[in-house]
Amino acid sequence: MTIDTELLNVSPEKLVVEGVSKTFRTQRGSVHALDNVSLSVREGEFVCLVGPSGCGKSTLLNIIAGLEMPDTGKVLADGKPVTDAGSDRMMMFQESALFPWLDVIGNVLFGLKLKPKLGRKERREVAKFYLHLVGLDKFIRANIHELSGGMKQRVALARALAPNPRVLLMDEPFAALDALTREQLYGDMQEIWAKRSKTIVFVTHNVREAACLGDRVVLFSPHPGRIQEQFEINLPRPRDINSVDLAKYSTEIRQALKRHLKPETSEGAE
Repeated sequence: MTIDTELLNVSPEKLVVEGVSKTFRTQRGSVHALDNVSLSVREGEFVCLVGPSGCGKSTLLNIIAGLEMPDTGKVLADGKPVTDAGSDRMMMFQESALFPWLDVIGNVLFGLKLKPKLGRKERREVAKFYLHLVGLDKFIRANIHELSGGMKQRVALARALAPNPRVLLMDEPFAALDALTREQLYGDMQEIWAKRSKTIVFVTHNVREAACLGDRVVLFSPHPGRIQEQFEINLPRPRDINSVDLAKYSTEIRQALKRHLKPETSEGAE
């Protein structure tokens, strides 16, 4: 199930990361976050980046989003260099980052400001469509403080999808949720991905979550972050995170992760 990275860079891709390195400099010294990372993501592919805390996977996501610039290397989106943030690449974070003074539909409409060509009526229809997609039809007028953590993340997902980005970037969006809510969202996420055919890059440190959601799992090593191995997940969808077949993949990935971990970081893999 381990695949050759070289073979993934032959055909045209939605995203191409070429030789990206990044070092952060602080008063306490330098942190080498990424070292010569190259990765390609196909159109409509769901790719999960996995590794322990501090391995640079979130830094790579920020660079793809245009929120950070690499020290060396480059990122291409649809063949064009990424030099700043853009509506073609939407980001979803661990925290929902919703505006508490806006209701549910107001938060989704805020995201649609990135589409100024849409009229007011069109924006509302788009917002309603995506709230329906995430199962929140009955809560469009609800206040944010009235929602559970899982519902807030659904609103954040609808807001990210509403501008119809070419790439959706997700940084551990389910990490703060309880296990039951996460399991429900895994099914919902797969259904939404199948319906909208989005290219998704998803960061997580949870190996089983990555195997459940991803077409491909990319394994990072820590300090500095480098891609060590990649795994194709050849299982039909929708996938059950508790299935025996999925457990076989997650066990293989977890074993590979432990091989690449330093002893003191071996507790970071779930």
